[in-house]
Amino acid sequence: MNRSNFRYLMTKTTFLPVFLCVALLFTLPALAQDRLQLMAYGDSLVHGYGLSDGDTFPDQLESALQDRGHQVDVLNAGNSGDTSRAGLSRVDWALADDPDAVILVLGANDALRGLEPDAMEDNLSKLITRFQEEELPILLAGMMAPRNMGQDYTEDFDAVFPRLAEKHDVLFYPFFLKDVAAERDLNQDDGIHPNAEGVSVIVENILPKVEELIETTRSASTDDDGAS
Repeated sequence: MNRSNFRYLMTKTTFLPVFLCVALLFTLPALAQDRLQLMAYGDSLVHGYGLSDGDTFPDQLESALQDRGHQVDVLNAGNSGDTSRAGLSRVDWALADDPDAVILVLGANDALRGLEPDAMEDNLSKLITRFQEEELPILLAGMMAPRNMGQDYTEDFDAVFPRLAEKHDVLFYPFFLKDVAAERDLNQDDGIHPNAEGVSVIVENILPKVEELIETTRSASTDDDGAS
């Protein structure tokens, strides 16, 4: 092998790794951007009161979505004991995690404390507006008041969530605890918080709506890229 051939071979063999490294620098950010961050925002039903790691709603939802081929992480932005007012007060802190979309699960503690549905509606409306200011698609999970609160209270409370969904034009899942509320085998000893099996029922029920949220989020991202 003469010197000119040797120089040519060295140039080609060193160029390829450099080219691959440069290509990866441009490709990896695109791959990272393709992974969505869904933020589950709520109270103990989100945070996972009494549950082990891996059994909470965000953990089980993330696992179910990934099993179905979705590239997503589900952020646990639940805080046990939060009312709608408390949830509103900490929203800016939660947004620091830079989510791509939000699953909003608040209102249960308002009902348990007998707080005014009108006040809850105002708090949740402001919270939804704050998320929409950040251009975040939202899935609103509804709640239902305990049936021992009296007919007037339960009717006023239950009507808040569909009204908010219509007002703000967000995705809506009517009752977060569907098929789980008041089911002894699906709740912890307090009869209020779902156990791991109860959470799995919640995830199975809400999964189609979350997939709709993912589709909406990706469509919005595609539209933004096309407009830029």
